[in-house]
Amino acid sequence: MNLYFYHQNEIPYGCFSNFSNHVIQMDGKMWKTNEHYFQSQKFAGTEYEEKVRCQSTPWKAAKMGRRRSLPLRKDWAKVKESIMYKALKAKFTQHPNLKKILLGTGCQTIIEKTTSDYYWGCGTKGNGQNRLGVLLMKLRDEL
Repeated sequence: MNLYFYHQNEIPYGCFSNFSNHVIQMDGKMWKTNEHYFQSQKFAGTEYEEKVRCQSTPWKAAKMGRRRSLPLRKDWAKVKESIMYKALKAKFTQHPNLKKILLGTGCQTIIEKTTSDYYWGCGTKGNGQNRLGVLLMKLRDEL
């Protein structure tokens, strides 16, 4: 059975979104959302890392992180999934209520139902890679 999520305010699975309003502590700092952390890591060690972290909303953090005029780290393609997994693990271990929701999905296939993202989500036609869903299921198995 498939379990679809997308919008951060949908109950109960909106918490699977990186835009959900759940603060995480990582690398000695507080991050407003997983999106803030993930996008900032595109610029780790530069002034832009902190600028992304301080954005007022996850949408603004995402917009800034997607700017290709900024100096994207050279190893991003190799490390983006491990960074995403690290952020997910922090979120679901630092918030026991979210861990309970994730574990409560049992053996269901978790799918980010997005229309535009064929890497992290399923895309319009449902044939995307769904890497966010895959990482959530991996974390569920680990927990």
